Parts: sequence; structure tokens; C-alpha cells
Amino acid sequence: MRGLYIHVPFCVKKCAYCDFYSLPDRPDLVEPYINAVFKEATHHAGLSFQTVYLGGGTPGLLGAQGLSRLIRGLRDIFDLSRVSEATLEVNPDSTSRTLLEAARMAGINRISIGVQSLVDFELKKAGRIHTAEQAIQSILMAKKAGFQSISCDVMLGLPGQNAATLISTLKKLLDLEIQHLSLYCLSIEPDTPFGLRPPFDIPSDDEQAELYLGACEMLQQEGFVHYEISNFAIPGCECLHNLNYWRGGEYLGLGPAAASHLGGKRFKNRADLESYLTNPGGFIEDEEILETGQKAAEEAILRLRLLREGLDIGELTRRFGDDVIHSLRLRLDDLVEKELLIRSGSVYRLPDQCALVSNPILAKVLES
Repeated sequence: MRGLYIHVPFCVKKCAYCDFYSLPDRPDLVEPYINAVFKEATHHAGLSFQTVYLGGGTPGLLGAQGLSRLIRGLRDIFDLSRVSEATLEVNPDSTSRTLLEAARMAGINRISIGVQSLVDFELKKAGRIHTAEQAIQSILMAKKAGFQSISCDVMLGLPGQNAATLISTLKKLLDLEIQHLSLYCLSIEPDTPFGLRPPFDIPSDDEQAELYLGACEMLQQEGFVHYEISNFAIPGCECLHNLNYWRGGEYLGLGPAAASHLGGKRFKNRADLESYLTNPGGFIEDEEILETGQKAAEEAILRLRLLREGLDIGELTRRFGDDVIHSLRLRLDDLVEKELLIRSGSVYRLPDQCALVSNPILAKVLES
């Protein structure tokens, strides 16, 4: 499987915690940006993709006409005839019936909504510019537009958040019968407003862990499968685009700051829209050709994020050879002995209780 990702670097206003590359309030650059994406895409003309994902930023700020033109142009450059999942990220403040209908007409069949919370004081403290009611209405609009695959992002650890407010948000979303939910822990990044002035009422690490475990228990009781560390879905509604990432598949990223993994090479565009408009795809950073052992180890840690599917060491051995996998297998078995991984036959998995503290465990898998 191969996925196509388009990074749309526009937003209405930067949130207090956001360190993704985006530029607030630049509608004048939308058309030049779309033209630049087409130019970058021609460097890879003819590639076929099975999933498409428009993220950001706020892709909805392309507007109905811009979104339609972008998708049409990409269809002329790539083979998108076998795309089974095409996702558009939207924010409640910029979602409209016109945009959603245009998305459906363009072939988008999955919507991911940046809800983050359905408690107004939490949204305000996080610097979000939408209200809880706007978020609910955006879900209802998506359903009315005919979308049967709707995902919502929720943040855990927002200032002032507690178990009651988090459960309230989740219950309201479940009542709206969404199919997928991504639950992200708040991360304080250095050069963000939260990083410069951390709010006093951010839940502690222990409190965040309790919130996470409580949310996991509730969602699983409601029939959601906890299929990846931060992701839950009604069975059959998992995000195919992200599954491709976690299974080590290929992907092409278009737009400033977009990352790619093609032909054993990993590379990333510079996070600079001005240079991107001047020379689309011409400013590459972090270019790296992956050695076989490195590729196998990186794929191992990605697959371990899939809590139910796990890592089948037999499959990796068949693909990379026993000589490459031998040392990796020893590291995995050592983590099993320390009860940081569990093993069933040839499949290794993260224990549920280790999901929230997985980073140091996965780092050990990468050790040479």
C-alpha cells in the first residue's frame, strides 16, 4: 500500500500548544500554494496511491473551490483510481455545508474533525477558537453531507481538565455515533505559548495517565477497539492511511514540512512556505537512505504501536533475513523477560498498561 499526504499550512489562529508548521491568516497564498503542490507532484507523476490524507494546518481553509481544484489536479498527475480512503481534516470553526459537499463530490469519503474538547472553558484555555456547540454542529453537518466515516480528535491533559470533563466530552461524541476517535496527550513544546508560559492547572503526568486509562476503559466498553496507542475505532473503521504508516508502508508527502518514505529513502520538505512557493519540492531536509537493519528496527517499533496486531517477527524475518533480524529478536526477548513486552508465538505486543509509557520501551528496540 502507498499513501499520499498533502500538508496544508494554513490556519485561522495558532493554538497555544501547537508546534505544527502553519501560517495564520494568509488567504492570499492559497492559490499559489495549490499551484506549487501541482509542480511538486509532477516530480512523482504516475505514482499510484491507495489512500489520500489532507492534513495541516486547516485544509478546510482552501475553501470549496480550492479543495475541488486541488483534488482534480492531483487526479490528473497521479493514479488515484484505487483509492479506498480519502480523508480531509477540518476544524469546527471553518467547517461549512458547502465545503463538505464539495469534499464529497471530489471523492473525499472520510472526515477528521479537530474537536479536542466539548467543554468550552477547556477550549478557551487551549487557545481554540471554536465552541463546543460548533464542534457538535460540524459532526452533524458531516453526517448530513453523507459521510459515514467520521473521526474526532480529543486532547487529554488540557488545562483545567479532569475525569468528569473528559468523560463528558467522550460521551457526547459517542452519542453522535462517530466511528473513530484519536486521543492525544497534550505535549508542551518549547516555542509555543504553553511552552513559554505553562498554565498552572495542566494535569500532572500521573493525572494524565489516570485520564488516559479511564478513557481507554470507557471506549472499549462502548465497543471501540484500541487498535493503536492513541487511536480507537469501531471494528472495520480503522484509519487505513495511518495503518500504512505503522506497517512501514510507503508514502509521499506534498507541501512544506511534509515527509515522505519512498524506495527505501526518507526525506522531508523544508518547513518554509515562501521557499516552497519558489521551488516546490526543491528544498529537501533530513534525507536518508535506510539501511536494511535500520529499516527493520524502525518497522518493528511502528508495528508495536498497533496494540492488537503487534509485530510478527516471522514476517520480518522472511522479508529481511535471519541475519538482520537476529539481534532485533534478542532485544525483543529481553524486553519480554522484563515484562515490557508480551509474546504469543512469533508475535510481540505492548501490554496495555505500557501503552502510555511506550517511548522508552520502543527506544530500546532501536538500540544496536
